[in-house]
Amino acid sequence: MEINKFLQIIDVPATDEKQLNNFISLKRKEIENAVKKLWNEYSDNAISQNPNAILSDPNAISSEMNAISSEMNTISSEMNTFSSEMDAFSPEMNAFLSEINAFSSKVNTFLSKINTFTTEIDEKFDTKLPETNTFESQYSSNLLTNNENSQTDMKFGEENNTPEHKEEAKNKAFDIQTKNKEIKFPFGKVNQEYSINFDIESLGIPALAKVTFIGLESIGLQYYPDEKQIRGIPTVAGDHKIIMRCTRKDLTENRPLFERDVNLVINPDPRLLWNNIPTPANIEYYKPDEDKAFIKVESEISKGFLGFGKKEYLRKDMVAASQRGRSHAHEGKARDDDFALNFDKEIEWYTMVVADGAGSAKYSRKGSQIACETVINVCKEQLSSQNKDFETNIRLFANDKSQENHNKMVRILYDIIGKAAFCAYKNIKDEAEKYQYPLKDYSTTLLLSISKKFDFGWFIAAFWVGDGGIGIYRKEPEYLEVLGEPDGGEFAGQTRFLTMSEIFLWESMAKRLRFDIVPDFTALILMTDGITDPKFETDANLNRIEKWHELWDDLQGKNEENAKVDFTDDNEQAADQLLKWLDFWSRGNHDDRTIAILF
Repeated sequence: MEINKFLQIIDVPATDEKQLNNFISLKRKEIENAVKKLWNEYSDNAISQNPNAILSDPNAISSEMNAISSEMNTISSEMNTFSSEMDAFSPEMNAFLSEINAFSSKVNTFLSKINTFTTEIDEKFDTKLPETNTFESQYSSNLLTNNENSQTDMKFGEENNTPEHKEEAKNKAFDIQTKNKEIKFPFGKVNQEYSINFDIESLGIPALAKVTFIGLESIGLQYYPDEKQIRGIPTVAGDHKIIMRCTRKDLTENRPLFERDVNLVINPDPRLLWNNIPTPANIEYYKPDEDKAFIKVESEISKGFLGFGKKEYLRKDMVAASQRGRSHAHEGKARDDDFALNFDKEIEWYTMVVADGAGSAKYSRKGSQIACETVINVCKEQLSSQNKDFETNIRLFANDKSQENHNKMVRILYDIIGKAAFCAYKNIKDEAEKYQYPLKDYSTTLLLSISKKFDFGWFIAAFWVGDGGIGIYRKEPEYLEVLGEPDGGEFAGQTRFLTMSEIFLWESMAKRLRFDIVPDFTALILMTDGITDPKFETDANLNRIEKWHELWDDLQGKNEENAKVDFTDDNEQAADQLLKWLDFWSRGNHDDRTIAILF
């Protein structure tokens, strides 16, 4: 039963337990008398209605008493329920009353502000009232004053219409127009060509006659109004405030100059942020920070008959270059890469080899050097000693590329370049044991090739351990053959190295030996990952001829640095040019770079 409803039924003037208790306390005597009166009335009425039945029937009396007792118990139960409900309701009621009090306080505060505002309005109205009352008395004098002001304004207006004032107004308007015009110069970079179009007519200011810039020359730029260009090669990095001076078209010779600032940001050349600390000459296994080589192979001239019909046959040259990476140069560390070239004039075999010493290996610079030197020496010996048998099998394979002839070639190549790679491993191991250093401290990759021109085409063979790349590339008609694939280690960023003995298991060696016969080619290229990472980006791109086209165009000058290698025959400057090209900038790619090219 709801508490309020119950209280209404019994007609008690209370809305909560506290009020009920107070009511009972105050009316206790009256309640007792009312109950006794009701009892007596009930008893008298019952006896008067049926006195004989009640007096003569004790059971009836007992039944009536039981009924009264039951009713009293029901009342008591309801009172207990009411008390429990009041106990449960009391916290909610108290919280509600607390909210009412808080709201009441806010209302009082609001009313107080309203009263204050009303008072202020009344005070202001009262102060304005005397002025309103005197309006009519002041009206006539105001008319006289207004007439005088009008005459003064007319005189002032006449002064404003003078040529000097009109000129000043035009100047102010022109100055505001030029300063509010949005002019943005694109960012530039130190040591890189900067060129933008700047046409004053495009600014949309009809009165603009001429523009000059103050501050461009000091940072390596210049404004060419006739060509409507700002260009040059920025030399100073920073956020520069360039002053733009403007003149109006319709001014006399004593024309004023109008100035505004234009921001020009020149970013620094990121290369200049890198140190280039020479490698200390007293370190163990010192190696120069860069190296280059060019092997010129003289053209072949046929004798003809009795001096007639002589013909010159151009023969390919070799060039290679190696440069320490910026990451090593910044800390004054040694170059880990290496290379070696050889052309045997007697048997006309070309040999090229590049190696990338592992950056995590303490003496890898020595490992790569030993590998390159050993391969050149062993290949020279083996090619010379096995030349007759080797070339006979090459010719057989050219005529019949059967599996049997293919297997013969694999066995012979295993004895030549396979042996060269194994000897390189053995010599590195001997060096480590000599100084009691761990073999892994000399870890290095190895990429080598041997090639020779025959009357039926070029025979080319290769052996590849580690990352980097080897490819036979022809521009027109386009052709590409990648002679192997990069080695991946167990985890990303790892690779295989020549110093791992499992490289020389037969299955591994057979997989790494590649050879083919091609009619001709533009270039046979061997590269360490210092080249392949920035130029090919992924291992998969090594098989895309488009990337090789880009590399070849890059080598021939299609790059930001305009670094170009001239691949014309017998160009002995090619080594210097290639070394300069190796200095290209590629964000995040600062490893040692080594490349060898037969062209």
